This record gives sequence, structure tokens and C-alpha cells, in this order.
Amino acid sequence: MYEYELYRYTSAELIRRADAEREIGRARRTRRAARRAGRGDPGGKVREEDRNRFAPAA
Repeated sequence: MYEYELYRYTSAELIRRADAEREIGRARRTRRAARRAGRGDPGGKVREEDRNRFAPAA
């Protein structure tokens, strides 16, 4: 019976680790999506050094 209990414990631990890694991946994807979306700013941010890179449109 000991081997079976050890198997069950190991299996449960692996499932817990997989769930934790999945949750970390979801959090990373959510943060990445928030950065890419510009946090509600449709035009995105303009860096100060890029403001004068192009001439204004006529």
C-alpha cells in the first residue's frame, strides 16, 4: 500500500506544479496583452526622442 500512497502523493504534487505554471503563464500573457494594448491609449505612447523624427504633415 505504501507504493500506491507514494504514487498518489507524487501525482498530486505534479498536478499542483502544473497548475501553478499554467497560472504563471496566464498572468504573463495578461500583462503582455495589457502592455501591447497601450492601456486604453489607441495611439500608443510617443517617446520624447521620436517626436521630431519626421516633418509635420502638410
